[in-house]
Amino acid sequence: MMTSQRQLKKLTSLFLVLGLVAAFSLSAVACKPSGDAVGALKPPKAEIIPKELTIHGQTRVDNYYWLNERDNPKVLEYLKAENAYTQAVMKPTEALQEKLYNEIVGRIKQTDLSVPYRSEGYYYYMRNEEGKDYPVYCRKKGSLEGVEEVLLNVNEMAQGHNYYSVGGLAVSTNNMLISFGVDTVSRRKYTLQFKNLATGEILPDAIVNTTGSAAWANDDKTVFYTQIDDMTLRPQKIFRHVLGTPADSDTLVFHEADETFNVGAFKTKSKKYIFIASSSTLSNEYRFIPADKPEAEFKVFQARERDLEYDVNHYQDKFYVRTNMGAKNFRLMTAALDKTGKADWVELIPNRDDVYFEGFEMFKGALVLEERKNGLIQIRVMPWDKSAEHYLDFGEETYSAGISTNPEFDTEWLRYGYTSLTTPSSTFDYNMVTHEKRLLKQEEVLGGFDAKNYQAERHYAVARDGVKVPISLVYRKGLVKNGANPCLLYGYGSYGASTDAGFSSARLSLLDRGFVYAIAHIRGGQEMGRAWYEDGKLLKKKNTFTDFVDCGDYLVAQKFTNPGVLFANGGSAGGLLMGAVVNLRPDLFKGVVAGVPFVDVITTMLDKSIPLTTGEFDEWGNPEVKEYYDYMLSYSPYDQVEAKKYPAMLVTTGWQDSQVQYFEPAKWVAKLRAMKKDKNPLLLWTNMEGGHGGVSGRFRRLKQTAMEYAFMLNLAGIKE
Repeated sequence: MMTSQRQLKKLTSLFLVLGLVAAFSLSAVACKPSGDAVGALKPPKAEIIPKELTIHGQTRVDNYYWLNERDNPKVLEYLKAENAYTQAVMKPTEALQEKLYNEIVGRIKQTDLSVPYRSEGYYYYMRNEEGKDYPVYCRKKGSLEGVEEVLLNVNEMAQGHNYYSVGGLAVSTNNMLISFGVDTVSRRKYTLQFKNLATGEILPDAIVNTTGSAAWANDDKTVFYTQIDDMTLRPQKIFRHVLGTPADSDTLVFHEADETFNVGAFKTKSKKYIFIASSSTLSNEYRFIPADKPEAEFKVFQARERDLEYDVNHYQDKFYVRTNMGAKNFRLMTAALDKTGKADWVELIPNRDDVYFEGFEMFKGALVLEERKNGLIQIRVMPWDKSAEHYLDFGEETYSAGISTNPEFDTEWLRYGYTSLTTPSSTFDYNMVTHEKRLLKQEEVLGGFDAKNYQAERHYAVARDGVKVPISLVYRKGLVKNGANPCLLYGYGSYGASTDAGFSSARLSLLDRGFVYAIAHIRGGQEMGRAWYEDGKLLKKKNTFTDFVDCGDYLVAQKFTNPGVLFANGGSAGGLLMGAVVNLRPDLFKGVVAGVPFVDVITTMLDKSIPLTTGEFDEWGNPEVKEYYDYMLSYSPYDQVEAKKYPAMLVTTGWQDSQVQYFEPAKWVAKLRAMKKDKNPLLLWTNMEGGHGGVSGRFRRLKQTAMEYAFMLNLAGIKE
């Protein structure tokens, strides 16, 4: 509920979408499914309208480019025809879908409360109510026995909306006002609003086209917010707004003109400074002012340089800087308040070749580091007096852990989160002096769940170039490794995002039906350090795809499964992974679920009007440069579709998706339909009410989970 630099850096979303669509009308571009048996159903056939795309003296012909035309009625008709076809093909699984949905919802404790955290004399928490889709944000003053004060009841706010998302909650310094963003479309265009917590009044100030977050100055009337570009959705401008004044008179304090950078604003944990952060894939630049001088001119902390990454926070008489300057795996530096340039940085924690330094938190008595070694998070406690430095012991061979919400300096208690493939999400308080550990809350899984019934393991597949790729997997105890078990292999492998082994109560519906669930920690993530990321991007991107294939081959060789019951799943950039591996090794998988897949790599990366494009040249390459164009073209799933057999596929997208536009998966499916040489199901499901993250609401999105599970279970011959 507090906007911070750490939260700003984690504002990403990926994963799958859900929507239920009404009947469709016929058109020249869509054919109505017909026939009593699934085999007799006729899939929609997209109209072929060739378009030539020429660059570097090479012409590609895109037969389905017209699907980019959002305002063309034929596009919507085609997507509705695909939805109707998916519903028809999946109709025999409707009872199974309903059973799965009820199972998944039945494991959720519907009336629940988050672990409260203390800030400025208040305890903040979120609660869910039975049968309600949205959270209620609350606080109590002084103690947990105090009177509950409802900050926002999102269930009431969402009435009358098909989609509703609240984000970026931030409380003013005097604790009497709150800012928050509202998105009612799922395009990540938030309207910034304000509430007087004393009166309950929603203030008339409403600022459109923002990221939804704001940083409060210490005068309790001035905020700094980020405006996005209306077309590309790039966060590009920072404005200063004074409550009670018209938004069109707000002062522009910074414009990030470089299209490869995004910008945001945050307040330090110390509440002493407001920072503006400009960030690209490979470099950062920060500006700052004292939080009690909102009209001051922002001062550059350290000017941007190519390949120089850093982030900064403040404590007492120093700034603390995490940076890759001379440190591939990052190191920690300090800077004086009046000498912030890199020439004056002083090393506090050095770079280590075998440890990736992910982040840090500061307290009155200790510095806490979040590190990654051998693919696993470690939490390191370092008292300022250099006594009793130590690591927390998590006791499992594969897990996920991380520093949680710690808004106050003057405490001995560190809050952190922990989960594993067999351990539900847990929140702990850890005393950094006495080493006492308190479990404050563990996700309650209803329906008789017992962690002792499941086995989690860590394996390593040897990739074709000799690199060992970690695999985390889980299955129900008693499983026989005879090669006959259905298995779902998940992967992502982009942006340096590490996929840690966490718990899912929904996943139990697969494990209890005999599935093995595995995570391939492939290159392109950052599980094994910075080099792991660098070996899976740009001109080394294909390592991501071959690593995933090699992990699949390993699971087959170790007799966990076989290609007749091996399934693959990934979303967004992980959807690109799915598209690449089905082109590489279609014989390895029985079925694939590709969520919001980024599959039309060349065309998208050549179109700077599409959201995210310009900021991702350092991830994928700029195809205007022929070397990158040739390499990207060699793996781009849409461009590499061939006339051959493909596994069964369920492809999902969102009509309002602002990160991977709906037309990428739509075009991909249309091309696959025209070219593939098999009779395996190929389904496209477009959620008409959601975007990249699917529909809003904690229960509605589970309908799609049930559909995806039913798709795989049916292919595996499991009918109930």
